[in-house]
Amino acid sequence: MDRQTSVPIIYNLFPRLVGRMNEWAKHASRAAEIGFNWLYINSIHYPGFSGSLYAVKHHYRINPQFLPADTKENDMTVLERTLRGFRDLGLWPMMDLVINHSSRDCPLIKEHPDWYVHDEHSEIVSPFARDPDDPEKVTVWGDLAEIDNEGSSDMEGLWAYWAELVKRYLKLGFKGFRCDAAYKIPAALWRYLIEEAASIEPEVMFFAETLGCTEEEALALHNAGLHYFFNSSKWWDFVQLWCLEQHERLGKIAPSISFPESHDTTRLAADTGGNEAVQRQRYAFAASFSAGLMMPIGYEFGFRKKLDVVSTRPTDWETSSFDLQRFIKRVNKLKIEHPLLHGEGKLKTVTSDRNTLVLERYSEQASGQLAWILVNKSKVKHTKVTLDGLGIRPQHRLYRICRDENYSPELPVLRQTVVLDPAEVILLLES
Repeated sequence: MDRQTSVPIIYNLFPRLVGRMNEWAKHASRAAEIGFNWLYINSIHYPGFSGSLYAVKHHYRINPQFLPADTKENDMTVLERTLRGFRDLGLWPMMDLVINHSSRDCPLIKEHPDWYVHDEHSEIVSPFARDPDDPEKVTVWGDLAEIDNEGSSDMEGLWAYWAELVKRYLKLGFKGFRCDAAYKIPAALWRYLIEEAASIEPEVMFFAETLGCTEEEALALHNAGLHYFFNSSKWWDFVQLWCLEQHERLGKIAPSISFPESHDTTRLAADTGGNEAVQRQRYAFAASFSAGLMMPIGYEFGFRKKLDVVSTRPTDWETSSFDLQRFIKRVNKLKIEHPLLHGEGKLKTVTSDRNTLVLERYSEQASGQLAWILVNKSKVKHTKVTLDGLGIRPQHRLYRICRDENYSPELPVLRQTVVLDPAEVILLLES
């Protein structure tokens, strides 16, 4: 296992924002230069009538908006060459695997109607989601048709179709899959697909998207064999207990991926009015919270427009609010190289008050060594953290990764009190 599989640091290239595949290379090159080792591309398949990236109509055709203009080449030939370029840069490509639904105008509905969920009137059912905080609030996606992966009368044929899809795209050059709405798929199907995928690519990775589901639905995937989950630390206020409790419970199933924002969320820079310190804080915290890390394109420049799976276009590319590339490269490098930041780890609160959070991070990958994550919760005030009682040894160093000016990779711990800048995150690691 090399660094790609042991420490996934994922750059999300959102295809609607960057446009055609011949434009992707420059963005991939930037991602590789600042230390990412995976490139996640949202669904690239030919969409249905709504135009949504996640309303797939044809699984073996590419969205024409992403193909080079006036190309005479086969879709898959263009894709294979593009993926080869990513791998030459040291980036392992990850694609969306959307198998819980298709578009309502997908040909499979007529070809295999028994693959779909029907209501009491024999009509195709659209998938829906309930708000975990308000079960009465239901969102129905009318452009989608729900697939019956658990009760179809032709389960064997349906599952074989998904297995062939996975293997086909692995052969084209993908190395991993983001499993869209993974909790809506039976664990047995995931086990089957992972086994089939591993038969032709032993190092393949499956990343489970479970955001928006209940904790019980996520825990039901405990024996699915999924390699990573995406966690909810982006929404943590550094106060409530739920985040650390979730980290402990889900960490027993699989390690997880943190992110400061995603294509499904609003932009952090928009939420904070362009506060660069918070932009750094949330990235540094995500890097230290769990096993892996993901960032969508534009975060490094403080973009504010929310990415949209239907309407976003290359013309939505924004003028940079700031440039965090050097900072992100420094954080990514530290995460890959320092064993105390590998794996999911075990987290425990040492100190938590109005302005300060100190987390202890225990890492089995680093022979049981301890690290500490120091967070200034305040966006505007400096705060002091007392290090007494942490068990600091001479080899411990402060990594002030949020600073650019006069940055030193590691500073000896000379005092028992550290002053944190507004919204700063400091890591205390053994050198």
